[in-house]
Parts: sequence; C-alpha cells; structure tokens
Amino acid sequence: MAASFYYWNDCVDFQDMEAMWREPEVSTEWLHAGETKGSKVHLSRDPDGEPYLTQTEMKAVADIIVRRHFDSQMHPDMICAIAELESDRQPLSTKLYGKKTKETALGIMQILPKTAEWLVRDLGYRAYEVEGNPENLYRPFVSVYFGAAYLKWLSNFEEKVRSEEFIVRAYNGGPIKATHKSTLSYWKRYLSVKESLPSRWFVGPSVNIACSSTAPAVPATQNTGVDYIYWDSKASPEDMQQMWSHSEVAKEWTKSGEKRGKVRFSHDGNKRPYLSRIEIKAVADIIRSKHFSTRGVKPSVLCALAEMVSMRFVNGAGPRTGLMGIDYSTAFWLYMELGYRAYRVDSVDDMTKPFVSMYFGAAYLAWLSEYEGRERTPQFVVPAYLSGPKNVNHQETGPLWLKFEQALSCYEDIKRDPGNCTIL
Repeated sequence: MAASFYYWNDCVDFQDMEAMWREPEVSTEWLHAGETKGSKVHLSRDPDGEPYLTQTEMKAVADIIVRRHFDSQMHPDMICAIAELESDRQPLSTKLYGKKTKETALGIMQILPKTAEWLVRDLGYRAYEVEGNPENLYRPFVSVYFGAAYLKWLSNFEEKVRSEEFIVRAYNGGPIKATHKSTLSYWKRYLSVKESLPSRWFVGPSVNIACSSTAPAVPATQNTGVDYIYWDSKASPEDMQQMWSHSEVAKEWTKSGEKRGKVRFSHDGNKRPYLSRIEIKAVADIIRSKHFSTRGVKPSVLCALAEMVSMRFVNGAGPRTGLMGIDYSTAFWLYMELGYRAYRVDSVDDMTKPFVSMYFGAAYLAWLSEYEGRERTPQFVVPAYLSGPKNVNHQETGPLWLKFEQALSCYEDIKRDPGNCTIL
C-alpha cells in the first residue's frame, strides 16, 4: 500500500482543510490538542499506529460533503454510522471482496475503485478525481463523497423511494441482498452504532424544549458569515402573503429588518435554519384554517409535535425530514391514496418546505385520529405520530406523552385542564 498519511494536510486539499477549520467543533478539538492553524494538523493514531478520524472529525467531513454536494438531502449520521462499521474511521483501511475477483475496497467508506469509476462515468460525480488514481479513495473527503453518492443512488434504486433499512443493507451486500438474511445483522449493528453517535441536534437556546424564549438565537440582522436560506425559496407567494398578513410575524420580520421577497430564516450557531415560535405558530394557524378547519386539528398540537421531532429546524433533525418529520414516502401516500393534494410532493426536497411539511403532518395526524376506523384518544395519537401506530404501548410510550405535554405548554396553557389534552 503506497498511501501513508501522518497529517491531515497529507490527505486533504487546501479548500477542504479550510472547511474543516471553519467547523466550530473541529477547530475547538484541534486547538485543545495543541494544533495551530497554518501548520500541519496531526491525524490521531490507534495503538497499532494506524491513523483514524475522531468522531468530531468524521461528523465534520460528512456534514461538509452533504452540504456541498447533496443539498442536505442526506443525513450525515447515516454516513458516520456506516464509516464506523466499514473501517472504524480509518482512512487507510482496505478489505478484500470476492474470492474470484479479489477486488479491494478502500478508505473510510470502503469503496471499490470500479464503483467510484462507475459513479464518475455514468452518474456524473466528478467533484474528486479517481479514474487512473484509485489511491485517492484513501483520502477522507474523496471516500465520503463517493460513499454518499452510492447511498444517494441506492435511495432511489430502480426509481423507487427506498427505506433507510434497504439503503443500509444494500450498501453492505448490494441491492440484491438488501432483504436477504445475510445483511440483517449489519442493519442491526448500524442502528446500534447510529444511536450511539454524539448528538448534533440538541444545541443552543433556540432548540431547547424549555419555553424560555421565542427570539432567534442568532438575529437575522447580525453579520455572522452565514449563507442564509430564504423563506421565499421555501414557500409559495400566496403562503408568503399569508405570513406577512399575520400581525405577529410581520412585527417580528420588520423588527429584524426583513424585506418582502427576501425574508431570511433564523440560523443557529451551527448555521442551521429554523423557525421562531412566532413563525411556526403562524404556519400552523394558516394550514389549519385553510385546509383542516372542519377536522379541528389544533395548531398548538402541530407546533408541539414540530418542537419534538425537528426542534423547529427547517431540514429536520436526526433521521426525520423537515419541520414535522414526515418522510417523502408517507407524504406521497397521503397525496395519492388519501387525496391530500393542496401541495405537490415531487421529491424529498419538498418535505423541507415548512408549509408542505406542516400540511402533511396535519394530514397524518388527522388519519391517526381515526386509525383502523376507530376514534382515537390523544394518548394514542401522539405516540403513534412519533413512533408509528403499530408501536403504541401506553406503558412504554408514556414518556413520549410527558415530553409532548412539556412541548405543548410552550404553545398553550394546559394547567387549567390537567390530564386532558384535546388534539382534535
């Protein structure tokens, strides 16, 4: 093996190195370890002397690659968990595949050179060069880029939206073995590893369930160097007009210096866009009044559920997509089978639009309220929304209900009627 890395600078180009230094958790870790910006940064080494990425470094590489090349449509935790399973985060890891072909997978994501070349040649993934130089797959950013590209391809294998389980098992054994018993243990290990990853979501006062403030943690008028995402790119002109017509929203936006046609989302300290509580209340009010007034879906309940599943992040939190945590396949089912067609759903990106996510979240909530043809109690509907209707067990899901009540208290006073929280 010709590749040999002692420093980050040996396996990362200048642009990627600068991106790593811009990640707050990475720069903090490196500075605490005695590294200095402008000098070479040491790679960590295991007892055998093999270099590896710390979990902080691995998270940063995955975050950067996803933001830069995949429009945040893929969750970095999937990449991190797979890297853990495939290589223990060792960039120089190799693995022999196939007794006859004797092909060798390389790098953190254990990519076969022929797979990388196929991704370049047939699918157009050309951000990094690998043709004629497969050893580039030992470089962390290159390996993660092609690993993410392969995961992206698997997510729509044979033009069908695939589940996380299918994607992960197919990554391990190929699409043919995605449902074979041989990949089941890999899936179980993946779930265990992913659950143990350091949390990346519960940070900053703006995303705490405690109802301490409705103000943005990073005011939109501050010059923070954030590349802002705009409301106007995530909502229709009609919905934006409705937001401007909402007195509390107009007051908040005007105070923050926002202009019609170019309204910025608030961003937290890690540059992630989120809704203020005033904004999320307004979205819930509008969706309810326009589309669910006869169903009686309560805006405060929608807000509380959003608080729990996404912490009000536009792109969602953890494995859940968007504000209400509704995935594309569920939204498409609600659209096609149940006739909820006020908003189109053409791709997973649509689920990161606040009004779209709120609409299908309300639709799913309405469906759960009459699950299997029976009128359901709030104590069933809330855990069913959060963990699936077939997984509701009042003893085991009781903590979910208590967390929901805590979140709900941010949006309405439930002390006046203890023990009775009406949803519909």
